[in-house]
Formats: sequence, C-alpha cells, structure tokens
Amino acid sequence: MALEFRKNPSLRELTTLELGGTAELEVTVRQEGDLDELAEFILSEQLRPLVIGWGSNMLFSDGHHDLALIRMEGAAAPDRVEHEGETLIFRAGAGMRLPGVLGWAQKAGLTGMENLAGIPGSVGGAVAMNAGSYGTEIKDIVRRVRLWTPAQGLFWKDVDQCSWGYRHFDPAIGFPKCLIWEVEMALRESDPKTVKKNTLNTYEKKKGTQPVTAKSAGCVFKNPEGESAGRLLDRAGFRGRGVGNMAFSEMHANFLVNLGGGASAEALELIDQARKAVNEQFGINLETEVICI
Repeated sequence: MALEFRKNPSLRELTTLELGGTAELEVTVRQEGDLDELAEFILSEQLRPLVIGWGSNMLFSDGHHDLALIRMEGAAAPDRVEHEGETLIFRAGAGMRLPGVLGWAQKAGLTGMENLAGIPGSVGGAVAMNAGSYGTEIKDIVRRVRLWTPAQGLFWKDVDQCSWGYRHFDPAIGFPKCLIWEVEMALRESDPKTVKKNTLNTYEKKKGTQPVTAKSAGCVFKNPEGESAGRLLDRAGFRGRGVGNMAFSEMHANFLVNLGGGASAEALELIDQARKAVNEQFGINLETEVICI
C-alpha cells in the first residue's frame, strides 16, 4: 500500500468547526511501510507539512493554503500488549479516534480514562496537546510515545523523557517537529458496567454544561493560571455573543460554535474582540488553545 494523495481538500470537511478554505494536498498514511515514502515526499516537496489528525482543535483561515495535510488511518481498535498485575498495557495508533479508544476501554472493563469522555479528535492529537478533562490528562495513562521524523525514522520515548504541561507536549528530541505514530498506554482492569456508568456520567455532565454536539473546536482559550477563561469571557459579556454565523456558546462562553455557514473571518473577529475585552477589563492576556492557521 502506498501513500494516498488528494488535491485541494476542503478544510471545512476536515475540521470540526467546519471552517476554512482549501489546502494544496491531503496525504493519508495507512501503515508503517508508507513512512519511507512520506520521508521522501517531505524532503522533496516545497509544501509545508502539517499533521491534521481529525481537525478537532484547528481554525483555518479562508482562502487557499500551501499545506500538505498529513493524516494517519490504521487499525480500528488498540492492540493488547501485556498484563502487569491488574493493569493492561495496550497500544493505539495516533490516527485512531480518542472516543473509539474510550469505547474499547469501556467494553474491556478498563478504568482510568473515563474523565476524557466527550473529547473528540485523535489519539495523536490528544497527546500533542496533552488533552485533559475533570482532573485527568492523557499523560496520566501514557507509558511511551512512538515518534517519527524523516531523518530518524521511528523511535520510542518514555513518558518521563518528554515534557508535559497544561495543553503542552514536548518530546524533547531536538527537532522542531515530529509525527506521533503510536501511543502505549496503561489502564487498570475493572468491572465493565462500572466503567460504562462512570463514562456516561462524565459525558452527561459535559453535555449539560458544554455544547458537545455543536460544530465547535472545544475551548478557544487556555485557562490562565488560577483563573477560568470561560468565567472571564462570561463576565466580559461574551456568552452568546456572535458575529455573522459564528458565536460564543450560550452554554459555555469559552466555546466558539459555527451556527451554520460561518466564516473564518467571523470566528477570528470574535476571538480578537474577546481577547481585547478580557485584557482591558481584567488585565489578563488570553492565550488561544485552538490552533489558528
């Protein structure tokens, strides 16, 4: 199997916000053997490579981008590796959807990641931003991360060899960019019914306070230290505020939602307004969590 190329992919179709123009290419990698060809492509191509995953944390501007979007698709379920007492070690490809891994863990009776329910996107994307929710971060269940660069190929890094922080992951390899290929994780064995109940409770709690089914990219801004970005935006009057067909959610002021037919320019205008208002009113400079390209 070789790399799969698609010309002029629509960024609206590849992101959960459903915004943006087009990219030059979409490159799909399906198996380990495709990586040699990917290395040749990256080293010879003038386009900017960008790993997009499932596009759940990205806001692309309108117009055409000179980007080669790299997406990974592989196995539908994680691979079991070994047991350590009551702990199961397993591996999931970076292109696997995080909700799919949660569903697999639920059926297998594995506990430890229920608080991540309701987070969309891929396993690789979750690691790249150290996704977290209700006190649980992806780093808490990661054992090792398998990385790839065109120069080094594939190699493993233990969790404690990497730098982790709030919505931050740095593999500390001395290269500006790399691709996350596979993630080794560990969860404790439990009762499937209990895991299912806890997972559903988390999802229902989020559903009551966040627009989890809307066209959104999750939280727009990172929480400043000791403060809540959502609370600041609420106090600044941005809950429900809109520009055109884009608006901050009525449910949670830190969620930007596409009401249907929204434009990137409208989203960026809202983000700029919100940042300026919070800075003027509270002296706090909000940093975006969503990646704006």
